[in-house]
Amino acid sequence: MSRPIRTITAAVAALLLATTACNSAADGGSSDKAGSSVRGVTDDSIKVGGIVSMTTATGYSKKDTDLGAKARFDRANAEGGVNGRKIDYLGAEDDGQDPAKNLAAARKLVQQDKVFAIAPMSSTTFSGADFLQQQKVPTFGWGTLPSFCGPTYIYGFGGCMVPMPGGTISQTWPEGLKQVTGGSQGKSVAILANDSDAGTFAIRTYKQSFASAGYDVTFAKSSVPAGAVPSDWSAYTKEILRSDGGKAPDAVVSVMQTPYNIGLFTALKRTGYDGVLTDPTDYDPSLLAKSATKKALDGVHILLSFQPFEQDSPAMRQFKEDITKAAGKDVPLNMHMMTGYMSADLFLAIAEKAGKDLTVASFQKAAGAFSDKGTMVGDRAEPRGRKESFGCGALVQLKGGKYVVSAPFKCYSPIPFK
Repeated sequence: MSRPIRTITAAVAALLLATTACNSAADGGSSDKAGSSVRGVTDDSIKVGGIVSMTTATGYSKKDTDLGAKARFDRANAEGGVNGRKIDYLGAEDDGQDPAKNLAAARKLVQQDKVFAIAPMSSTTFSGADFLQQQKVPTFGWGTLPSFCGPTYIYGFGGCMVPMPGGTISQTWPEGLKQVTGGSQGKSVAILANDSDAGTFAIRTYKQSFASAGYDVTFAKSSVPAGAVPSDWSAYTKEILRSDGGKAPDAVVSVMQTPYNIGLFTALKRTGYDGVLTDPTDYDPSLLAKSATKKALDGVHILLSFQPFEQDSPAMRQFKEDITKAAGKDVPLNMHMMTGYMSADLFLAIAEKAGKDLTVASFQKAAGAFSDKGTMVGDRAEPRGRKESFGCGALVQLKGGKYVVSAPFKCYSPIPFK
């Protein structure tokens, strides 16, 4: 990309702040008193909204993130709310995976809808991050973007997944993959990502992660166009299949969305490649409805940063019950639902600790000393989550038309990010 999205966002946000400064007191942005004077907080409710990529140019959708958040908020309200206040969840704005729309959605939720917090924020772009940080809006999502790593008002429900120097990297993916490849000694991996800010950070992160786990990283590039899925993957497959000293690597790691993974994995299989295929995206039973998609993803090992749906635990049983109630029927589960659910869950846990006198200041104070254990993403702690992930996860494999656990949910010690 010619200019980083965050640089552009910072400039736009600065202009926005300059033009709206005179309205900050009116919209509650700078007020921090108890009761209705706090933006989005009344004596009996807390207003929350979301931002989700429901529609995209590639057809990839995270719309069920909204359902996951609703399911968790519905249960909280059924149990009496948070310290006597019900959650007034407005639903999620669709940013279309467009940076301009992401920022516009953030502005609308804060300046027009006057939400206290945003949960969930789920998109491959987060151009509204600087604006939300400056407006002191607690924001929750999956910490797979750099904006979730460092800012004091932005929280990843599993911690910081894409750390900056000085932070740490989760070792869940390579350590879990060792159980699939029979260890890492003498094993090679090739890593491919989109040509985007997120892709560049992903390559930098996972190159270190897999190398630290003992794998020989023979290929690591963020070179696939982010705006459209290639119709011809031959240029990528040829380079990958020759990356290990002229031969194919033992595993191909794709850090891309489902439409890209389908194209890449199909192209690799057509060459006769029989190594390990893995990605962090394709844990979605709805993908099994189409035979072509099911065939393309068969055998792929998928990284999860939460307990697999196949794992039987009290928390997982509760999650499934909540989703069914919110949907009004049994629906296939997917990782987007979990993203929304756990974003809402972390917000609720911190808000509960903040007490009856809920303000931005009391919320931040509670977050600064927050910790709990045994959740579906492992042991959570703030402010540690600003610099590192909570280090837990699993691998599942699509096999015979269903997902099976190939590396059980476990927590691993992180490594320093350099």
